[in-house]
Amino acid sequence: MKTRLEGDYIAAFPEGRITYDNAGLTEQELRKIIEDNPDKELIIDAEDLEYVSSAGLRVLFALPRRKEGKLAIRNAGPELYEILDMTGFTELFNVSKKMKTVSVEGCEVIGKGAYGTVYKIDEDTIVKVYDSPDSLPLIENERKKSKQAFIKGIPTAISYDIVRVGDSYGSVFELLQADNLNDYYLDNPGKEDEIIDQYVQMLKTVHSVQIEAGALPFYTDTFTGWLDRLKGVIPADVDEGVRALISNMPEDLHIVHGDVQMKNVMFAGNEPMLIDMESLSTGDPVFDLAGLYVCYKAYNEDEPDNTEHFLGLNKESCDRVWDGILRKYFEGLSEEQIMLEEKKIRLAGYIIFLNNVVLNGFTKPELKDIRIGHTVDHMRELLPQVTTLVTSKM
Repeated sequence: MKTRLEGDYIAAFPEGRITYDNAGLTEQELRKIIEDNPDKELIIDAEDLEYVSSAGLRVLFALPRRKEGKLAIRNAGPELYEILDMTGFTELFNVSKKMKTVSVEGCEVIGKGAYGTVYKIDEDTIVKVYDSPDSLPLIENERKKSKQAFIKGIPTAISYDIVRVGDSYGSVFELLQADNLNDYYLDNPGKEDEIIDQYVQMLKTVHSVQIEAGALPFYTDTFTGWLDRLKGVIPADVDEGVRALISNMPEDLHIVHGDVQMKNVMFAGNEPMLIDMESLSTGDPVFDLAGLYVCYKAYNEDEPDNTEHFLGLNKESCDRVWDGILRKYFEGLSEEQIMLEEKKIRLAGYIIFLNNVVLNGFTKPELKDIRIGHTVDHMRELLPQVTTLVTSKM
Protein backbone atom coordinates (compact mmCIF):
# COMPACT_ATOMS: atom_id res chain seq x y z
CA MET A 1 0.00 0.00 0.00
CA LYS A 2 1.40 3.39 -0.96
CA THR A 3 1.96 5.98 1.75
CA ARG A 4 3.00 9.62 1.82
CA LEU A 5 4.07 11.91 4.63
CA GLU A 6 2.02 15.13 4.77
CA GLY A 7 3.28 17.29 7.62
CA ASP A 8 1.86 15.81 10.85
CA TYR A 9 -0.01 13.14 8.91
CA ILE A 10 0.75 9.85 7.19
CA ALA A 11 -1.57 9.23 4.24
CA ALA A 12 -2.32 5.66 3.19
CA PHE A 13 -3.64 4.88 -0.30
CA PRO A 14 -5.54 1.56 -0.47
CA GLU A 15 -6.60 0.51 -3.96
CA GLY A 16 -9.36 -1.55 -5.56
CA ARG A 17 -11.74 -3.40 -3.25
CA ILE A 18 -11.54 -4.37 0.43
CA THR A 19 -13.57 -7.56 0.83
CA TYR A 20 -13.60 -10.66 3.03
CA ASP A 21 -10.72 -12.11 0.96
CA ASN A 22 -8.22 -9.30 1.63
CA ALA A 23 -9.56 -7.50 4.72
CA GLY A 24 -7.09 -9.25 7.05
CA LEU A 25 -4.10 -8.31 4.87
CA THR A 26 -5.36 -4.73 4.55
CA GLU A 27 -5.65 -4.46 8.34
CA GLN A 28 -2.09 -5.75 8.78
CA GLU A 29 -0.75 -3.21 6.29
CA LEU A 30 -2.59 -0.29 7.90
CA ARG A 31 -1.53 -1.26 11.41
CA LYS A 32 2.09 -1.55 10.23
CA ILE A 33 1.85 1.95 8.75
CA ILE A 34 0.58 3.24 12.11
CA GLU A 35 3.34 1.41 14.02
CA ASP A 36 6.03 2.75 11.68
CA ASN A 37 4.75 6.32 12.11
CA PRO A 38 3.85 6.61 15.81
CA ASP A 39 4.00 10.41 15.85
CA LYS A 40 1.77 10.86 12.79
CA GLU A 41 -2.00 10.98 12.39
CA LEU A 42 -3.37 8.48 9.87
CA ILE A 43 -5.44 9.56 6.86
CA ILE A 44 -7.03 7.03 4.51
CA ASP A 45 -7.00 8.45 0.97
CA ALA A 46 -9.76 6.58 -0.84
CA GLU A 47 -9.25 8.07 -4.30
CA ASP A 48 -8.44 4.64 -5.82
CA LEU A 49 -10.64 2.62 -3.45
CA GLU A 50 -13.66 1.30 -5.34
CA TYR A 51 -15.56 -0.72 -2.74
CA VAL A 52 -15.49 -1.66 0.96
CA SER A 53 -17.46 -4.68 2.20
CA SER A 54 -18.71 -5.18 5.75
CA ALA A 55 -15.42 -6.98 6.50
CA GLY A 56 -13.53 -3.93 5.25
CA LEU A 57 -15.68 -1.62 7.35
CA ARG A 58 -14.82 -3.67 10.43
CA VAL A 59 -11.13 -3.20 9.60
CA LEU A 60 -11.56 0.58 9.46
CA PHE A 61 -13.60 0.61 12.64
CA ALA A 62 -10.93 -1.36 14.51
CA LEU A 63 -8.05 0.94 13.58
CA PRO A 64 -6.56 3.13 16.33
CA ARG A 65 -8.41 6.44 16.30
CA ARG A 66 -6.99 9.89 15.78
CA LYS A 67 -6.42 12.18 18.76
CA GLU A 68 -9.89 13.71 18.51
CA GLY A 69 -11.42 10.25 18.35
CA LYS A 70 -12.15 10.06 14.62
CA LEU A 71 -10.27 8.48 11.75
CA ALA A 72 -10.01 10.62 8.61
CA ILE A 73 -11.07 9.27 5.23
CA ARG A 74 -10.77 11.57 2.24
CA ASN A 75 -11.46 11.40 -1.49
CA ALA A 76 -14.33 8.93 -1.11
CA GLY A 77 -16.02 8.40 -4.48
CA PRO A 78 -19.85 8.59 -4.78
CA GLU A 79 -20.48 4.84 -4.31
CA LEU A 80 -18.04 4.48 -1.43
CA TYR A 81 -19.36 7.62 0.24
CA GLU A 82 -22.91 6.24 0.00
CA ILE A 83 -21.80 3.02 1.70
CA LEU A 84 -20.07 4.92 4.48
CA ASP A 85 -23.04 7.23 4.89
CA MET A 86 -25.67 4.48 4.96
CA THR A 87 -23.73 2.50 7.57
CA GLY A 88 -23.23 5.54 9.79
CA PHE A 89 -19.49 5.79 9.20
CA THR A 90 -19.76 9.43 8.15
CA GLU A 91 -20.77 10.16 11.74
CA LEU A 92 -18.00 8.04 13.24
CA PHE A 93 -15.22 9.18 10.87
CA ASN A 94 -14.17 12.46 9.29
CA VAL A 95 -15.19 11.56 5.74
CA SER A 96 -14.80 13.87 2.77
CA LYS A 97 -15.92 13.24 -0.81
CA LYS A 98 -13.60 12.82 -3.76
CA MET A 99 -12.13 16.10 -4.94
CA LYS A 100 -12.75 17.63 -8.31
CA THR A 101 -9.82 17.74 -10.72
CA VAL A 102 -8.84 21.08 -12.22
CA SER A 103 -6.35 21.80 -15.01
CA VAL A 104 -4.43 25.08 -15.04
CA GLU A 105 -2.88 24.48 -18.43
CA GLY A 106 -3.02 27.74 -20.38
CA CYS A 107 -4.47 29.66 -17.42
CA GLU A 108 -3.23 33.14 -16.60
CA VAL A 109 -0.87 33.39 -13.61
CA ILE A 110 -2.04 36.31 -11.45
CA GLY A 111 0.21 35.83 -8.43
CA LYS A 112 3.00 33.77 -6.90
CA GLY A 113 3.99 33.47 -3.25
CA ALA A 114 6.10 31.40 -0.89
CA TYR A 115 3.72 28.42 -0.96
CA GLY A 116 2.27 28.34 -4.44
CA THR A 117 0.89 29.99 -7.57
CA VAL A 118 -2.49 31.62 -8.19
CA TYR A 119 -4.19 30.98 -11.55
CA LYS A 120 -7.25 32.58 -13.08
CA ILE A 121 -9.50 29.70 -14.15
CA ASP A 122 -12.29 31.83 -15.62
CA GLU A 123 -13.85 35.27 -15.23
CA ASP A 124 -15.18 34.46 -11.77
CA THR A 125 -12.77 31.94 -10.27
CA ILE A 126 -9.15 31.61 -9.21
CA VAL A 127 -7.25 28.64 -7.78
CA LYS A 128 -4.22 28.82 -5.52
CA VAL A 129 -2.09 25.77 -6.37
CA TYR A 130 0.35 24.79 -3.64
CA ASP A 131 3.85 23.75 -4.67
CA SER A 132 4.11 20.78 -2.32
CA PRO A 133 2.07 17.60 -2.90
CA ASP A 134 1.91 17.38 0.92
CA SER A 135 0.01 20.65 1.22
CA LEU A 136 -3.48 19.38 2.05
CA PRO A 137 -3.14 19.88 5.82
CA LEU A 138 -1.85 23.40 5.14
CA ILE A 139 -4.85 24.18 2.89
CA GLU A 140 -7.36 22.79 5.38
CA ASN A 141 -5.67 24.73 8.19
CA GLU A 142 -5.85 27.97 6.19
CA ARG A 143 -9.55 27.44 5.40
CA LYS A 144 -10.30 26.85 9.06
CA LYS A 145 -8.44 29.98 10.14
CA SER A 146 -10.06 32.10 7.44
CA LYS A 147 -13.50 31.10 8.71
CA GLN A 148 -12.48 31.90 12.29
CA ALA A 149 -11.28 35.36 11.22
CA PHE A 150 -14.38 36.01 9.10
CA ILE A 151 -16.71 35.14 11.99
CA LYS A 152 -14.82 37.64 14.14
CA GLY A 153 -15.44 40.40 11.61
CA ILE A 154 -12.08 40.43 9.88
CA PRO A 155 -12.62 40.77 6.11
CA THR A 156 -10.96 37.85 4.34
CA ALA A 157 -11.45 35.64 1.29
CA ILE A 158 -12.68 32.12 2.12
CA SER A 159 -12.00 29.17 -0.15
CA TYR A 160 -15.17 27.38 -1.19
CA ASP A 161 -13.55 24.21 -2.52
CA ILE A 162 -10.35 22.12 -2.46
CA VAL A 163 -9.37 20.50 -5.76
CA ARG A 164 -6.68 18.26 -7.22
CA VAL A 165 -4.33 19.93 -9.70
CA GLY A 166 -2.01 17.28 -11.13
CA ASP A 167 -0.13 15.78 -8.17
CA SER A 168 -0.82 18.80 -5.99
CA TYR A 169 -3.81 20.44 -4.35
CA GLY A 170 -5.47 23.77 -4.92
CA SER A 171 -7.79 26.07 -3.05
CA VAL A 172 -10.57 27.69 -5.09
CA PHE A 173 -11.74 31.27 -4.49
CA GLU A 174 -14.13 33.72 -6.03
CA LEU A 175 -12.12 36.15 -8.16
CA LEU A 176 -11.75 39.40 -6.26
CA GLN A 177 -12.05 42.39 -8.55
CA ALA A 178 -9.25 44.08 -6.66
CA ASP A 179 -5.54 44.88 -6.56
CA ASN A 180 -3.29 43.83 -3.76
CA LEU A 181 -2.28 46.78 -1.63
CA ASN A 182 1.34 46.61 -2.80
CA ASP A 183 0.31 47.12 -6.44
CA TYR A 184 -2.21 49.77 -5.43
CA TYR A 185 0.61 51.62 -3.67
CA LEU A 186 2.80 51.40 -6.77
CA ASP A 187 0.02 52.55 -9.11
CA ASN A 188 -0.97 55.60 -7.06
CA PRO A 189 2.01 57.93 -6.66
CA GLY A 190 1.17 60.91 -4.52
CA LYS A 191 -1.21 58.88 -2.36
CA GLU A 192 1.47 57.02 -0.39
CA ASP A 193 0.66 58.62 2.97
CA GLU A 194 -3.08 58.08 2.52
CA ILE A 195 -2.55 54.41 1.65
CA ILE A 196 -0.25 53.87 4.64
CA ASP A 197 -2.86 55.48 6.90
CA GLN A 198 -5.55 53.08 5.62
CA TYR A 199 -3.18 50.15 5.94
CA VAL A 200 -2.23 50.91 9.54
CA GLN A 201 -5.86 51.45 10.48
CA MET A 202 -6.59 47.96 9.13
CA LEU A 203 -3.67 46.55 11.16
CA LYS A 204 -4.98 48.15 14.33
CA THR A 205 -8.47 46.83 13.63
CA VAL A 206 -7.15 43.28 13.20
CA HIS A 207 -5.01 43.57 16.33
CA SER A 208 -8.00 44.76 18.35
CA VAL A 209 -9.92 41.52 17.74
CA GLN A 210 -9.79 38.86 20.43
CA ILE A 211 -10.64 35.19 20.02
CA GLU A 212 -11.42 32.41 22.45
CA ALA A 213 -8.55 30.65 24.20
CA GLY A 214 -7.40 27.59 22.26
CA ALA A 215 -9.01 28.64 18.97
CA LEU A 216 -5.66 29.65 17.45
CA PRO A 217 -2.04 28.88 18.30
CA PHE A 218 0.05 31.34 20.30
CA TYR A 219 2.68 33.08 18.16
CA THR A 220 5.09 32.81 21.10
CA ASP A 221 5.00 29.02 20.59
CA THR A 222 5.89 29.52 16.93
CA PHE A 223 8.86 31.68 17.93
CA THR A 224 10.05 29.16 20.50
CA GLY A 225 9.87 26.43 17.87
CA TRP A 226 12.03 28.48 15.54
CA LEU A 227 14.58 29.06 18.29
CA ASP A 228 14.71 25.32 18.95
CA ARG A 229 15.45 24.69 15.27
CA LEU A 230 18.01 27.51 15.15
CA LYS A 231 20.20 26.05 17.88
CA GLY A 232 23.79 26.24 16.78
CA VAL A 233 23.04 29.22 14.54
CA ILE A 234 22.24 31.68 17.33
CA PRO A 235 24.96 31.84 20.04
CA ALA A 236 23.85 30.43 23.40
CA ASP A 237 23.92 33.76 25.26
CA VAL A 238 21.80 35.48 22.59
CA ASP A 239 19.41 32.54 22.45
CA GLU A 240 19.00 32.64 26.23
CA GLY A 241 18.27 36.37 26.22
CA VAL A 242 15.64 36.13 23.50
CA ARG A 243 13.96 33.11 25.11
CA ALA A 244 13.70 34.99 28.40
CA LEU A 245 11.91 37.88 26.68
CA ILE A 246 9.50 35.54 24.89
CA SER A 247 8.73 33.48 28.00
CA ASN A 248 7.91 36.66 29.93
CA MET A 249 5.25 37.72 27.43
CA PRO A 250 1.71 37.29 28.81
CA GLU A 251 -0.82 35.10 27.01
CA ASP A 252 -2.45 37.45 24.52
CA LEU A 253 -5.65 36.41 22.71
CA HIS A 254 -5.60 39.26 20.19
CA ILE A 255 -5.30 38.16 16.57
CA VAL A 256 -2.08 38.52 14.60
CA HIS A 257 -1.88 37.57 10.93
CA GLY A 258 1.73 36.39 10.77
CA ASP A 259 2.53 37.65 7.26
CA VAL A 260 0.65 40.90 6.82
CA GLN A 261 2.87 42.62 4.24
CA MET A 262 0.98 44.58 1.59
CA LYS A 263 0.87 41.78 -1.00
CA ASN A 264 -1.35 39.86 1.40
CA VAL A 265 -3.91 42.66 1.60
CA MET A 266 -6.42 43.06 -1.22
CA PHE A 267 -8.15 46.36 -1.88
CA ALA A 268 -11.74 45.59 -2.95
CA GLY A 269 -13.37 48.95 -3.51
CA ASN A 270 -12.32 50.90 -0.44
CA GLU A 271 -12.21 47.85 1.83
CA PRO A 272 -8.96 46.05 2.63
CA MET A 273 -9.24 42.26 2.74
CA LEU A 274 -6.66 39.90 4.24
CA ILE A 275 -5.56 36.78 2.35
CA ASP A 276 -3.09 33.93 3.08
CA MET A 277 -4.34 33.12 6.57
CA GLU A 278 -2.26 29.97 7.23
CA SER A 279 -0.15 31.65 9.94
CA LEU A 280 -3.08 33.31 11.77
CA SER A 281 -2.36 33.18 15.51
CA THR A 282 -2.82 35.10 18.72
CA GLY A 283 -0.25 37.32 20.36
CA ASP A 284 1.18 40.78 20.69
CA PRO A 285 1.22 43.08 17.62
CA VAL A 286 5.03 43.00 17.81
CA PHE A 287 4.95 39.77 15.79
CA ASP A 288 3.12 41.29 12.82
CA LEU A 289 5.21 44.45 12.97
CA ALA A 290 8.37 42.34 13.15
CA GLY A 291 7.33 40.55 9.96
CA LEU A 292 6.87 43.92 8.26
CA TYR A 293 10.31 45.05 9.40
CA VAL A 294 11.80 41.91 7.83
CA CYS A 295 9.89 42.49 4.59
CA TYR A 296 10.68 46.18 4.13
CA LYS A 297 14.02 46.61 5.93
CA ALA A 298 15.99 43.46 6.81
CA TYR A 299 16.07 41.93 3.35
CA ASN A 300 17.56 45.08 1.83
CA GLU A 301 20.47 45.26 4.27
CA ASP A 302 22.87 42.98 2.41
CA GLU A 303 21.04 43.03 -0.92
CA PRO A 304 19.75 46.57 -1.62
CA ASP A 305 17.72 45.54 -4.68
CA ASN A 306 16.00 42.59 -2.99
CA THR A 307 12.62 44.25 -2.51
CA GLU A 308 12.72 45.64 -6.03
CA HIS A 309 12.49 42.05 -7.31
CA PHE A 310 9.90 40.85 -4.79
CA LEU A 311 7.74 43.93 -4.24
CA GLY A 312 8.63 46.32 -7.06
CA LEU A 313 9.73 48.80 -4.37
CA ASN A 314 13.28 50.11 -4.20
CA LYS A 315 15.13 50.56 -0.92
CA GLU A 316 14.13 54.20 -0.54
CA SER A 317 10.45 53.36 -1.08
CA CYS A 318 10.65 50.54 1.45
CA ASP A 319 12.28 52.86 3.98
CA ARG A 320 9.37 55.26 3.47
CA VAL A 321 6.79 52.48 3.87
CA TRP A 322 8.38 51.19 7.07
CA ASP A 323 8.81 54.63 8.60
CA GLY A 324 5.20 55.47 7.75
CA ILE A 325 3.90 52.25 9.31
CA LEU A 326 5.99 52.68 12.46
CA ARG A 327 5.03 56.29 13.11
CA LYS A 328 1.37 55.88 12.24
CA TYR A 329 0.99 52.73 14.35
CA PHE A 330 2.55 54.43 17.38
CA GLU A 331 1.13 57.85 16.70
CA GLY A 332 1.04 59.86 19.94
CA LEU A 333 4.26 58.45 21.39
CA SER A 334 7.37 60.57 21.69
CA GLU A 335 10.28 60.06 19.29
CA GLU A 336 12.24 58.33 22.03
CA GLN A 337 9.34 55.95 22.74
CA ILE A 338 8.88 55.16 19.04
CA MET A 339 12.58 54.30 18.73
CA LEU A 340 12.23 51.92 21.70
CA GLU A 341 9.24 50.24 20.04
CA GLU A 342 11.30 49.81 16.90
CA LYS A 343 14.06 48.08 18.87
CA LYS A 344 11.55 45.55 20.20
CA ILE A 345 10.22 45.00 16.69
CA ARG A 346 13.70 44.60 15.21
CA LEU A 347 14.75 42.04 17.82
CA ALA A 348 11.65 39.94 17.19
CA GLY A 349 12.06 40.48 13.46
CA TYR A 350 15.55 39.01 13.42
CA ILE A 351 14.15 35.67 14.63
CA ILE A 352 11.69 35.69 11.71
CA PHE A 353 14.54 36.67 9.39
CA LEU A 354 16.80 33.83 10.55
CA ASN A 355 13.91 31.40 10.15
CA ASN A 356 13.45 32.59 6.56
CA VAL A 357 17.13 32.54 5.71
CA VAL A 358 18.32 29.42 7.54
CA LEU A 359 15.30 27.14 7.77
CA ASN A 360 13.33 28.14 4.65
CA GLY A 361 16.26 29.11 2.43
CA PHE A 362 14.72 32.44 1.39
CA THR A 363 18.00 34.06 0.38
CA LYS A 364 20.78 33.83 -2.16
CA PRO A 365 23.13 31.02 -1.06
CA GLU A 366 26.17 33.30 -1.26
CA LEU A 367 24.54 35.74 1.18
CA LYS A 368 23.42 33.20 3.77
CA ASP A 369 26.47 33.34 6.07
CA ILE A 370 26.75 37.12 5.71
CA ARG A 371 23.10 37.58 6.65
CA ILE A 372 23.41 35.24 9.64
CA GLY A 373 26.50 37.08 10.93
CA HIS A 374 24.96 40.54 10.62
CA THR A 375 21.68 39.40 12.16
CA VAL A 376 23.36 37.85 15.20
CA ASP A 377 25.41 41.06 15.65
CA HIS A 378 22.20 43.12 15.61
CA MET A 379 20.54 40.85 18.15
CA ARG A 380 23.52 41.02 20.48
CA GLU A 381 23.50 44.82 20.23
CA LEU A 382 19.74 45.12 20.88
CA LEU A 383 19.37 42.68 23.78
CA PRO A 384 20.76 45.01 26.49
CA GLN A 385 18.41 47.77 25.29
CA VAL A 386 15.17 45.74 25.26
CA THR A 387 13.53 44.70 28.53
CA THR A 388 10.25 43.44 27.04
CA LEU A 389 8.86 42.49 23.62
CA VAL A 390 5.36 43.66 24.57
CA THR A 391 4.40 46.70 22.52
CA SER A 392 2.89 49.88 23.93
CA LYS A 393 -0.80 49.55 23.05
CA MET A 394 -2.22 52.62 21.33
